[in-house]
Formats: sequence, structure tokens, C-alpha cells
Amino acid sequence: MDTWTRRKFLTTSGVAGGVALAAGATAWGVEELLASGSGTPDADASTLVLVTLYGGNDGLNTLVPAADSHYQDLRGDLAYGEDEVLPLDEGLGLNPAMKGLKKLWDDRRLAVVRGVSYPKPDHSHFRSMAIWQTASPTGPLPSGWLGRWLDHAGGGDPLKGVSVGATLPPLMAGETTAGAAVRLGGTALPDAWRRRCSELSRVAADEPALLRRAGASLADLTKVSAAFGGERETERQDPAEPGDDAGDAAGEADKGASAGGQGALGAQLEVVARAIEAGVSTRAYSVSLGGFDTHAGEKATQSRLLGQLDHDLGAFLQRVRATPAGRKVVVAVYSEFGRRPKANASQGTDHGTSGPVFVLGEPVKGGFYGEQPSLTDLTDDDLRTTTDFRSVYATLLRNVLDADPGQVLGGYDETLAFV
Repeated sequence: MDTWTRRKFLTTSGVAGGVALAAGATAWGVEELLASGSGTPDADASTLVLVTLYGGNDGLNTLVPAADSHYQDLRGDLAYGEDEVLPLDEGLGLNPAMKGLKKLWDDRRLAVVRGVSYPKPDHSHFRSMAIWQTASPTGPLPSGWLGRWLDHAGGGDPLKGVSVGATLPPLMAGETTAGAAVRLGGTALPDAWRRRCSELSRVAADEPALLRRAGASLADLTKVSAAFGGERETERQDPAEPGDDAGDAAGEADKGASAGGQGALGAQLEVVARAIEAGVSTRAYSVSLGGFDTHAGEKATQSRLLGQLDHDLGAFLQRVRATPAGRKVVVAVYSEFGRRPKANASQGTDHGTSGPVFVLGEPVKGGFYGEQPSLTDLTDDDLRTTTDFRSVYATLLRNVLDADPGQVLGGYDETLAFV
């Protein structure tokens, strides 16, 4: 292809200036997952798996102060009794659906960071999630915290940070680098387009900067598509879209999912597990589960979702534990905010502030970190923040991703001791 044709295609195709995202997911054996993978997991490299619970998970009915009479008074019929929760310590227990995490707690492989949020919390899903994903407590930045980590440590490799899902979340977009999005159930890049994109990606060093960026984006697209493959036909469903035969049952199951996230957490984690087993170079993965916007009928909905989270995380950790690299995996689970302490009139809870963050895996030093927010010392009927969310990120950056947190978090480098 001549230079003039390449320039015209790149500047009119909508690729210029953007970051190419891969559409396609693994549907075959681990040995086929990644052409550039070593085939042998790197036992020296730790891996972060970040789980986002979209919708605002109710922290008080996840980490439950069932022995506190104030909790019982505020929650009424929505409250769990002391004999229902899975006891941890200090009068707190896990939601009854979280039996797998309770075992991890008993094995000292579950850390519970309490009262986590940012100063002056916002009740908006989208602003709050933007703040969490950009790690900017005063307002969202144009880059995500893992994206900035990629800027410093990724070496321009889009596979260092991978989001399993239809779109790339803001947390994976840096100022100069972006991670890769691998869509479950998508169609692999056709061979003809793979060849064309590969050719178009070869842009001379003396071409304008915009064309060089476009060429790099196409190179990323072909690399990620080749790495994670995918079905030639759409054989597997995108987890964010209910099937044609799902009917009303899917609608009921996804009640409260309007704030984003996906449903097939197990399928997302399977992709991560296969990549780890194949020796993929990825150091940070992003997966998600939606449905936690529980303004009404919360108890059954949240219990179902927490049960799914518990089951899928347990199966994932059990699988990757079989490899040395898998035993260095650290999973962190967070949501954009907790819920109000007082139940509403619809047997649900409204948007709140702080909540617990769970960190689990073999390298984790289990136990409580941070102070449990008081139910008698509220701010505008909301829980106080006792742990700055950036301390969680700083710990993961320093002790899992081997990075200087100050470079990523605007100078913030206070860490916790959970890993």
C-alpha cells in the first residue's frame, strides 16, 4: 500500500488518535491463548485482579455489624441477625452468602479494609466511579490510575493491563498508554482485516504524530486480537446482554444493574485464569459485576449477587493456586460507594458513602485494616470515611505491581500492611 493511501485510510477511518480495542475472547485451550506468551507462567511476577462492583454495594449488609443494636434499629427487617451472619471478629460478620470468603478469612488470606472512600463523597454513580477509577479525590482526571501505571511501567505494551469486557474502563486509560479490552463473546478480527491492519500499522518514523499514533493503535489491535483470539462466529454471549430466550427472568435477575457492570463474572475470571496459566505478560486485570443499585427489595438481590461473587472468586483462586504464578495473584474488590445506614421504605437502601474493600489471595495478610465507621457518629446520615481509598491503591501499586505509588497517585504514597 502506498504512503498516500495509508494516510488517507488512517485519517478517515476513525482510528486516528484513538486507542484500538480488541473484540474477541478465548474459547479454546490455554495453549492457544497468547501467541507471545512464554507458555510457562512467570512465578516471580505478582498479578493484580481488580473486581469492580457496579451500582454501590451495601457495605453494612456485606460486612455486617449484626451485634450492634443501632444497626438493628436502622435496618429493621433488612437487618441480619447475629445467628445469620458468618462471624469474623469485633462483632462483625460476613453476609451469609459469602461462605468461601469466610474460609479465606479463617485461613488468613482475606483482608477487610473498612470505611474506605474519599473526602466529601458524592452520591452520583458516575462521578463517584470516575473518582475511584482515576484516583483523584477532588474530582476525576482524564486518566485512570492503572492507566498511569501503564504509562510508567507498561513499556507501551497494551497487554500489560487487560480489561475483560465489552469496553475499556477509564481506570485502564493512561495519558500515553492504554490497556486492552477483550470482549467476551465477540468476533475475532477477520484474517483479511488482520492483514490490512498489520500493513497499515507500519507507519514511517517521519510521518506526522497523528498518523504514527493511529498506526500504533492498529498495531495494538492486531496484537491483542491475535493474543486473545476469539470465535469466528458469535458463539458466546456478551455478559452485559441477556439472551433472546432469557425473557423476564433475566430482567428480574439484573434488577438494579443500571449503573453498569457485567453479569458473567465467572466467564471473565476464566479468561484471566487461562491467561495466567499460559504465561501472558499481563500484570493487571479488570473484571466487573453489576446489579448492586439496590433501592428496593435489597436482601434477596444482594444475597444472590454476593453469592455469585463468592462462588466465582473461590473457583478462580482454587484454579490459579495450582501454579506458582497463580499463588502470587492478589484480588481486590471494591464498589463506588456504600449505602445509607438507614433502610428506606422499599426494603432497600439509598446511595451512601464509605464501605469495605476486600483483598484476597495467597500473598495477603488477612485481618481487619482501618476503623469500622460508627453508626452513632454519622455525617448527614451517612457513614464517615475512616480509610483513604488511595492507601489501598498505593499498597497494590507498591507491593503487587512493584511500582512507585507517588508517581501514579500524584505524590500520595501511604500504604497499608495487607500485602
